[in-house]
Amino acid sequence: MDKFIITPKEDKTVTMTIRIDRALQQEYNDLAVKTNHSRNELISMALRYALDNMELKDK
Repeated sequence: MDKFIITPKEDKTVTMTIRIDRALQQEYNDLAVKTNHSRNELISMALRYALDNMELKDK
């Protein structure tokens, strides 16, 4: 019988605190209910999308 090998868990997430407007938080709360995604998942998706689609302009 093969051995049951357990490898170290790779932790790729961090906890970060941000301040946002209450109205924006409520929009994410509502969207979380509608989509069955956590607010955290939705915010992570939005941040990834923003970085992937960002264009920086020189002054």
